[in-house]
Amino acid sequence: MPYIHELKDWPEFRWDDHVLAESLAAVRHRQGRLVGRMEGLGFALRSEATLQALTEDVLKTSEIEGEILDRDQVRSSIARRLGMGIGGLVPADRDVEGVVEMMLDATQNYREPLTDERLFGWHAALFPTGRSGMQRIAVGAWRDDRSGPMQVISGPAGRERVHYQAPEAVRVGVDMTAFLAWFNGEQGIDSVLKAGVAHLWFLTIHPFDDGNGRIARAIADMRLARSEQSPQRFYSMSARIRQERKGYYEILEATQKGDLDITAWLAWFLACLSRAFDDTENILAGVLGKARFWEKHAGVSLNERQRDMLNRLLDGFEGKLTSSKWATIEKCSPDTALRDITELLERGMLVRNAGGGRSTSYSLPAVK
Repeated sequence: MPYIHELKDWPEFRWDDHVLAESLAAVRHRQGRLVGRMEGLGFALRSEATLQALTEDVLKTSEIEGEILDRDQVRSSIARRLGMGIGGLVPADRDVEGVVEMMLDATQNYREPLTDERLFGWHAALFPTGRSGMQRIAVGAWRDDRSGPMQVISGPAGRERVHYQAPEAVRVGVDMTAFLAWFNGEQGIDSVLKAGVAHLWFLTIHPFDDGNGRIARAIADMRLARSEQSPQRFYSMSARIRQERKGYYEILEATQKGDLDITAWLAWFLACLSRAFDDTENILAGVLGKARFWEKHAGVSLNERQRDMLNRLLDGFEGKLTSSKWATIEKCSPDTALRDITELLERGMLVRNAGGGRSTSYSLPAVK
């Protein structure tokens, strides 16, 4: 069976508007309500929600590709670039800065045209050393297929399974010219649907040696920001795709091996987006809970270590907080860490979890 880019009518995608109408209307309704709800939060809470959503987006778009980034570095990099004054800023590695740079350019500058030079800049930001792992790749340029056809494969060496083979490199320039003209043009297509089509179309061309998935998701985020006419992000499509990674790859493979009717892909995309809206409730709960916590303890005098660690807990500290972890993170002695913790226990800002001795851990008190 040929891939869709081998079909005579490529890239004339088609879909059934009647099949998608109800799902699209529901997504658009929820999208409007979400934007309105966020606007009612006030600047500080809106900014915090945006910071959390963008942090998840950067972390999860990389996790989908098997790359684990440091949460604190991602959060700090985004906060610095957005001019947000948060405590506990840490330096970020080049790989972190690159993904953040791409995602912020896509979402904060969503009105600007998408061009080949802009895409080359994103690609160069993702691969600042000119390498993907140990392998040297063409950076800031379309792939040339010198090492063979561009394939998406899985499985151990010698027993690989080819899920998809992209168009030959000689076609990439022409295919990308058509894609960019369509993306920047006005065809009367709903912007949310256009985000789904753009995601699939870019991934099908697969124009770079590496980084195509992350760039495709940034392109979709850019179009979603245009659909909302807002740079503020309150949900993460990438975080939801990460949770549904198996289904994501399955629908991509089925669509790329099908015909040019992409109704099934767009239905999946809309459903995934709707579930991303559901996840926003967790972001909102965290933001509002953090605001209530600091409002309750507004008059308490804290040192920088205590304030930083409490914010880490409020932002979703991974694992259990122990005195030894406190000492390591805050770069202080074990005695100082224990003294900091004891003060917070006495003030009711921390509670001691069940267990004792070396396994003693601490957490925030339950919300009342």
